[in-house]
Amino acid sequence: MRVVLADLKGTEGLVTKDTVAGGYGSRFVPFSLTTHWFCHVKRSYVQIPSVQMAYLAAICARNGHEVVWTRSEVADGDVALVLSSLVDYRRETAWAEAARARGMRVGFVGLACSKLPELFLEHADFVVAGEPEEAIRELAEGRKLSGLVLGKPVADLDTLPFPRWDLVGNWSDRLQQISLGSLHPRRRFPLLASRSCPEFCTYCPHRILTEYRVRSVENVVEELSALTARWPNAFVIFRDPLFTKDRRRCLTLCSEIVRSGLRIEFECETRLDHLDAELLFAMRRAGLRIISFGVESISSQTLRKVARRPVPEAHQRHIVAECRRLGIRTAAFYVFGFLEDDWESIAATINYAIDLGSTSAQFKILTPYPGTPLWKQLGPVVYEKDWQRFDGFTPTFRHPKLEPDELRFLLGAAYARFYLRPSFLKNLWRIRHRALVGLVDKLDQRVSEAIREKEISLVSRAVTC
Repeated sequence: MRVVLADLKGTEGLVTKDTVAGGYGSRFVPFSLTTHWFCHVKRSYVQIPSVQMAYLAAICARNGHEVVWTRSEVADGDVALVLSSLVDYRRETAWAEAARARGMRVGFVGLACSKLPELFLEHADFVVAGEPEEAIRELAEGRKLSGLVLGKPVADLDTLPFPRWDLVGNWSDRLQQISLGSLHPRRRFPLLASRSCPEFCTYCPHRILTEYRVRSVENVVEELSALTARWPNAFVIFRDPLFTKDRRRCLTLCSEIVRSGLRIEFECETRLDHLDAELLFAMRRAGLRIISFGVESISSQTLRKVARRPVPEAHQRHIVAECRRLGIRTAAFYVFGFLEDDWESIAATINYAIDLGSTSAQFKILTPYPGTPLWKQLGPVVYEKDWQRFDGFTPTFRHPKLEPDELRFLLGAAYARFYLRPSFLKNLWRIRHRALVGLVDKLDQRVSEAIREKEISLVSRAVTC
């Protein structure tokens, strides 16, 4: 059997899929010079093949089937598996219709088709709702899948074959990518050391498909060994939402990476209250170069309202400073539009994002994703009817204090105020020379004043608290 794996590339704005937003994906359509620049730069290191599809490639190949991967063209085959998203579902269903017209049976996998199967069923022969590996294993063993198929969670993640990156993606040297952690081009591979998330944030879709499970340290190290044996220059992206949940396990993993002589570099995402100086040192020694974390809002009260445990500000500053000392770049995430937010609170969060001193920052607009507790809470005030606009950057519900245009303006102001500062480049390039640091601080003040005047000219008020 010839299996076509369709990991389709979005065409409008900066589109990321796979495990982004739990699998719903995101789409950032730039609307200013700063956001155009941000999307252009970020596109150079976020466009990586899907780890979900790489697992399915391994399952199909292990059962003796030919695997073909595509990002756009409708390749010939017997069956096609399409990675679903919310932000690009119309393109995905159109591709499925074209594939069926050529005689292929088509199925959808992923979070989007699991939670909103009605968007995909009429365009496919089957839709897998839930984790897809067990259902696709049955398909590879000869079962004919039809209609809505329940995907059973993988009980033991160590039993899965390692992702087949030789079958998924184009790894020619000219398509190697830079990363925030290194200006040297290198191949970037996502890796899942766990699935789901143990936290209970009401707005987060990472935990709504299955329960939290982890792989053994030995299994993760074995995958890393196989990966680096074939691609010695690999940069690994751990896609776990909470990589350091188990401190002892993380320390053991770092120790095993060093003991095994694996010369890797990697990035991960976690919570700042699951980090300390000793753990950071061990992770840096094992190859950590970038760490991402959610700050979301400066207001502890706002965070508690969405069941997110606040991290003390002093600890946030300590960890970011420790990362800077160790040469680990940091990426902080922020969300605008919580129900308690107003102009002043978002302005305060923007100011804090700048003052915290992370290497980079990402700002998004609160989105009530289907299947989350927030969706149930905000359902009556959701006005957006186009599912593709549930993209993480577009207002979708009636906010009690802010108009959609105000939220978008504040979003643009955040990117301008963070990335137009000369000190952004100072942090990125790790400039420490005292005279240069003093000059950068003075230039920051001038840039801030220029942005303030521009904001007043546009909306008659500055983004200040």
